[in-house]
Amino acid sequence: MVREEALLPTYNRAPITIVAGEGCELIDDRGRRYLDCIAGIAVCVLGHAHPAIADAVAQQARKLVHASNLYYHEPSGSLARELVSRAGMHGAFFCNSGTEANEAAIKLARKSAYRRGETQRNAILACTGSFHGRTLGALAATANDRYQEGFGPLPAGFTFVPFNDVAALEEAIDEKVAALIVEPVQGESGVHVADTQFLAAARRLCDERGALLIFDEIQCGMGRTGSLFAFEQFGVRPDLVTLAKALANGLPIGALLANERAAGGFAPGDHGSTFGGSPIPCAAALAHLRVRDALDLDARVRARSAQIFGALARLAAVNPGVLGTPRGLGLLIGVPVIEPNQAQAIAAAARERGLLIGTAAGNTLRFAPPLIISEEEIDRAASLLQAAVGPR
Repeated sequence: MVREEALLPTYNRAPITIVAGEGCELIDDRGRRYLDCIAGIAVCVLGHAHPAIADAVAQQARKLVHASNLYYHEPSGSLARELVSRAGMHGAFFCNSGTEANEAAIKLARKSAYRRGETQRNAILACTGSFHGRTLGALAATANDRYQEGFGPLPAGFTFVPFNDVAALEEAIDEKVAALIVEPVQGESGVHVADTQFLAAARRLCDERGALLIFDEIQCGMGRTGSLFAFEQFGVRPDLVTLAKALANGLPIGALLANERAAGGFAPGDHGSTFGGSPIPCAAALAHLRVRDALDLDARVRARSAQIFGALARLAAVNPGVLGTPRGLGLLIGVPVIEPNQAQAIAAAARERGLLIGTAAGNTLRFAPPLIISEEEIDRAASLLQAAVGPR
């Protein structure tokens, strides 16, 4: 097993070394296979080593790896057209990660107000339970002291409103708010779904009071909820939507999509990224979109979601002192653990049995499997989880 002391200790890594992947399985350096139900934290929606992704990467690498954003290139332009068309947006900005996409959204919201002459409209409103990334701006919009501790002073101008509280939202959005940023499904807080009424109120209030509405779909977007964009599940269209994680099925890319009103906030020189929108990750993202269309992944997610929710609900029923009722949307699911501080232990026990799952909010099991997961694999995951929650 590889233990790399040269890496900074920013992660509590599991004691296994992954060397390969195939479909919904990962393989370690001893040849042991694991059923992957976290998918690189909601990233590998087409599973591991998908041939269409591998071919797209290889073909693009033979033609053009990098040209910078001083010039146009075909993969970036094609991906931008695909995404804005599918989202009903106007323009796209590419970067390398989710936190960078949220940074871009925050900057665009403020610059849009500035260009309209509203120089005092610069507050960013976020929700309790939110997680928007690790850079300082995105961290300032993240309502979690644990992530912020020791990194102050954080950028100013960020305030919070209780998630799913319409009355509090009515009070919070005023003439100083440039944007409200919200996750349609909060992942890190334990997988909590936004109320449709809350998001509809957010849309109405932002329209009435001159603020922009940002949906952070970094974890819940790209098909994970049963539609390409999570906002389609709620019938509420934001002004800005941020994407990353699953967009290129494992290659580093982030995207900010903006409607026509918001897009005018940026002018040349206002923002940039050396590697953002590079040809290889864009080619992979285009391949991902082609595959998801061919497979009708949305219908597949809806069917597998019903199956896994049913399986997890039955596990909760037969383990009433251990597991709570599953919650979430599509194939982003959280299962609360009743016993205090036992989620990590259950995840470790599952890993020992060949099942990889995540945790969130301290004591929630998180399931975000590849969207191609089969009926048989879900049955297998449920069986392995039942073994893990037994006597330990």
